Amino acid sequence: MITVSNLFKYYHSEINRRPIRVLSDISFQIERGEKLALLGRNGAGKSTLIRLISGIELPTQGSIERNMSVSWPVAQVSGIGSSMTGNDNIRFIARLYRKPFKEVRDYVEDFAQLGKFLSEPVRTYSAGMRSRLSFGLSLAIDFDCFLIDEVVAAGDARFQRRSQEEMFEKRADRALLLASHVPDIIRSHCSRAIVLHHGRAKLFDDLDLAIAIYNDL
Repeated sequence: MITVSNLFKYYHSEINRRPIRVLSDISFQIERGEKLALLGRNGAGKSTLIRLISGIELPTQGSIERNMSVSWPVAQVSGIGSSMTGNDNIRFIARLYRKPFKEVRDYVEDFAQLGKFLSEPVRTYSAGMRSRLSFGLSLAIDFDCFLIDEVVAAGDARFQRRSQEEMFEKRADRALLLASHVPDIIRSHCSRAIVLHHGRAKLFDDLDLAIAIYNDL
């Protein structure tokens, strides 16, 4: 289980020297195996919340208790070393999580279909190639909970089909926090939804109601 309790996040602004509130008094839980949708307009705080749950950033106030392993934010590729090659990044992740390099590389190579570009520096990749590398690296590790920031709606048709098969079918027993703007994906795979608006969150058991409220924001 992941328990988020009374979470606040502020960023300091050099322009007006007053802290900017991004998230305010957010509380919810993610159970093992649960698929939870995260809805909100651009700037609502979705990516910030995902980074906080992953541990990349720390909350200003409140707490996050993690009783299962959690992935890094899949579509946020800032954690990938841009001066390193794809293979170097694979080797780093394999060592960090104590997985055989060949096992991780074989999976990423098959999933991301980057071919010879795995031997090239990541800074030469397009945005789509970086997303495919990041998603492949995430799925190569056996996390209990995956944090997905819209990546399943990116890429070509083959990548979208493969992404959804890997995440929703092969890992149906894993927890998932999915930030998405695609109602069909949410209705098909999620059981509850959080709607973020002006830094505040409301949890819904009724997906259609959550989507309707999001559309009206």
